[in-house]
Amino acid sequence: MPYAILLALAAVAGATTLTYLYDRDTPLWPRLCAGVCLGFAALGLVGFVLASWMGMTTPTLVLAGLVCASPLLLLSRAGRRQRLWEDLGESLRAISYPGRGGMGALVGTLAFYSVAALVLASVFANAMYRTPEGIFTGVDTNIGDMPFHLAVVTGFAYGENFPPQHPEFAGARLTYPFVVDFVTALFVRAGASLEGAMFWQNFAMMMSVVGLLHAWALRLTRERLAALLVPALVLLSGGFGWWTFLGEAASSGRGVLGLLGALEHDYTIMGHLGYRWGNAVTALFVTQRSILLGVGLALVIWTLWWDASLKAKGKWQKAKEGIGEGRSASELERRGVGKKKGKGRAARQPPARKVPRKEAGDEEASAESTFAFCLLPFAFSPMVAAGAVAGLLPLVHAHSFVVLMLMGACLALMQGAAVLLSKAEAEAGVEGRGPAPAWARVWAVWRPWVLFAAVAALLALPQMLWATRGSAANPGQFFGWEFGWDRGGRNVVWFWLKNTAVFIPLLAAALAWRGTVPDRRLLFFYLPFLLCFVVPNLYKLSPWVWDNIKVLLYWWVASAPLVALVLARMWRRGGVWRAAALALLLMQTAAGGLDVWRAASGTVERRSIDAAGVAFAELVRRETEPRSLILHAPTYNDPVYLTGRRTFLGYPGHVWSHGIDYTARESELKRIYSGSAEAPALIERAGIDYVVVGPLEREELGRQGVAVNESFFTRYRRVGEAGGYRLYKTKP
Repeated sequence: MPYAILLALAAVAGATTLTYLYDRDTPLWPRLCAGVCLGFAALGLVGFVLASWMGMTTPTLVLAGLVCASPLLLLSRAGRRQRLWEDLGESLRAISYPGRGGMGALVGTLAFYSVAALVLASVFANAMYRTPEGIFTGVDTNIGDMPFHLAVVTGFAYGENFPPQHPEFAGARLTYPFVVDFVTALFVRAGASLEGAMFWQNFAMMMSVVGLLHAWALRLTRERLAALLVPALVLLSGGFGWWTFLGEAASSGRGVLGLLGALEHDYTIMGHLGYRWGNAVTALFVTQRSILLGVGLALVIWTLWWDASLKAKGKWQKAKEGIGEGRSASELERRGVGKKKGKGRAARQPPARKVPRKEAGDEEASAESTFAFCLLPFAFSPMVAAGAVAGLLPLVHAHSFVVLMLMGACLALMQGAAVLLSKAEAEAGVEGRGPAPAWARVWAVWRPWVLFAAVAALLALPQMLWATRGSAANPGQFFGWEFGWDRGGRNVVWFWLKNTAVFIPLLAAALAWRGTVPDRRLLFFYLPFLLCFVVPNLYKLSPWVWDNIKVLLYWWVASAPLVALVLARMWRRGGVWRAAALALLLMQTAAGGLDVWRAASGTVERRSIDAAGVAFAELVRRETEPRSLILHAPTYNDPVYLTGRRTFLGYPGHVWSHGIDYTARESELKRIYSGSAEAPALIERAGIDYVVVGPLEREELGRQGVAVNESFFTRYRRVGEAGGYRLYKTKP
């Protein structure tokens, strides 16, 4: 475990140091949150390249740690070390001596993070845990996903799965974004336990996302209360499912407090009642680990885009002042004023013209209340950094990469359109020239976006080509028209209202209530993300339409600051408005809060693999070669997933959702287990090394109408037996 901690610290410290190359102003704590996400992504990609070449060996771990820690060499410069110590001092002083917000704001912020850390630590501790009775999960929605991720992790850690094959469909390239699971495998190889590696990695990523959400929202809204509300709105997402909870509390006679102690089901996903918008923590961040890191990196990119637009304004203001100074100098020279006999540049320069405070304030307010900032090219440095971060995404979380690149393209098109529609003269920056031609002005604002896309493509294209080359996924299964997402036959308007509670009405209020949004810049960056709601409601983007939530989530996250601004504005008005704000916040977060509380409280206890299965998995690891191909029950929780060995066919639901046609292999599996005349030839043709016969095989195949012919397998050598499971070797 100490070596795993050192590996994680090396990656995080290196990435945090690297952020000083493009951002000198961010406080230390959000910088550290970005460092966690960037460090884990870099560690996964660098480690994977090295492991593909050298295997999961000690030199691989050492080299990966050294490469990721190499940015620490930047601290050899005294100026950068000084900046780091200043940031640390400022962060500590902010805790000791609260600024403008006062002690109340500081206590509120510390309380928020303390509660978040306690609750989320409990959630992830229950996401996977081991007892003498087996391996369990305390999150209902994780019962199927956890064994899949365990299979990916153990495939890298124990199975020499390079190049990686699908853990439930041997021979097919693994196109599922696997970087998060690969980082877990690195920690396991460095000495961490499987459950320990998953917990600490998940918890670090989750708290980093909370910090990044808070810092990003504070930048966008410039409102302390709204910024704290944004993480709550995202992490406690849900709909009107709390109404069902109140009904159950009343009808059962246990009351609200009694039912809270023993919640029997989730309240954001209740398919029979039309609730499909699962809570972000329990339905996404716990179950689909890749999206957790994907959202963290996306927040880093959004923040860099925002900073790039602000720094463009600063350059524009300096340019205007420079033009003003130049004009003053020309007038003075023409009049013969200021010409002195002294030598040197200082003697020849006239005093700089000061811009009156009122005039500067009016110009800034005007720029913020209009879309005038769109006419200015964004700063290059943050855009290059954003492109580099986006380039990490394809093997981290492909949906996040596609969303960010498309949103960047939309923002670039909007900025170009604003330039074309602008009636103002171009600020050419050269006195005496007329307005620049339209194409030149458009190209000027597009250049930073082109640079962003070029840097992202440079890093992303090799990953995309590698992942899709020879893929077994059928693209035709991913796309198709599907109106209303996962509504079934329900009315689409009511479906979305009941699934998102008051979120959409509050969002509409933010857009319509004059003065709620502090400036047009926020609207500019928000508008493209409406497509993340519209498109998934019209078109299926995955074989399972529910997976469109991976795109819909970005609409929710982008909308959260606007909703938070409405609630904060109501709170500031006091009286009845404050009571209404509290009621609306409770209505919005109650269902998600119930699901998170259920996962954190330990109410749920779902056994995925029993003690006999764990013992059998140890036998398989001990008696088989790392890249052995094993035939076992086509179910989601087979013990073989703990071994890292290749699987002939796993859970068909997972395989289908990844776009792979499994029907032929499923038919072959049934014929083998039934002991048909062609079974020996099928085993030899498929290259199956071992066959498992045990309780899961009898149960699962029996459910499908196939009786396991156990006498057929006696022709093969029995390698071992544990807990009712038998392992047969099919080759001499």
